[in-house]
Amino acid sequence: MSRLASPVAGPRVRLPEAGSAWRQPLAVTGLVIIAAWLLVAIFAPLLQPYDALAQGTPMLAAPSSAHLLGTDALGRDVLSRVIAGSRVSIPSALILVIASLVVGAVIGAVAGYLGGWVDEVLMRCTDMVLAFPTIILAMVVAAALGPSIRNAIIAIVVVNWPQYARVTRSLVLGLKTREFVVAGRLLGNGPLTSLRRDILPNIAAPVLVLATLDFGNAILALSGLSFLGLGTVPPTAEWGSMVSDGMQAFDSWWIGTSAGVAIFTIVLAFNFVGDALRDSLDPQARRLVKEH
Repeated sequence: MSRLASPVAGPRVRLPEAGSAWRQPLAVTGLVIIAAWLLVAIFAPLLQPYDALAQGTPMLAAPSSAHLLGTDALGRDVLSRVIAGSRVSIPSALILVIASLVVGAVIGAVAGYLGGWVDEVLMRCTDMVLAFPTIILAMVVAAALGPSIRNAIIAIVVVNWPQYARVTRSLVLGLKTREFVVAGRLLGNGPLTSLRRDILPNIAAPVLVLATLDFGNAILALSGLSFLGLGTVPPTAEWGSMVSDGMQAFDSWWIGTSAGVAIFTIVLAFNFVGDALRDSLDPQARRLVKEH
């Protein structure tokens, strides 16, 4: 049986190797920025010059040698809060993307593989969620659950999983009639085994690209809810809430600008890496990279 089963194992999509796409300046820049922010988040307590919640310094002090990014309206060091905020924004976005991917991929895989009325029901539910403006629906869910970073993550997952479901469904529909999948089913593989062995390994790469590109959107969505007061609860340091604090003290430009630059750099970095990952997995795009 093992000798019969081996030929029907489908071709596995290989994860990206260090090729031309990863040697492009934008890809390298993205990787460096992401690595830097991850190190900042990991070693935040050692890098903070002050306690992020301490209020013993002058209020709304401009950037100086004592406070490189100034202080906010409560006398808290802005640099320390930006560093501390990385430990909230980055892990929260990671959890959000993983949760959205798992929920959406499971729903999309089941809908695409089983088809029939199961596909119709699941896809109509997906279309119903997509019919609402994303940020408006997220705000409604977050407001109903109450302000907290956990509820903000739940709210965004509720509106974010359909994109993964649609992509996964389309990929599964294209694979489930392939010869190696049909042969595996003829050898006795059930639906779950067929999905796990033959289909999921072959759709992992495109879904991974989508998740990488979506990480920046997750950061923006979480920051947007916190900016509106539906995310983190004060005095927790979080980039979106810091931008909101900067709006309340508009003359003190350094408060909102510092957090805004942090959001901008991490979002841009993940877009760079996502583009490189997509190019490395797309043969046609990879050939274009080599030609240029």
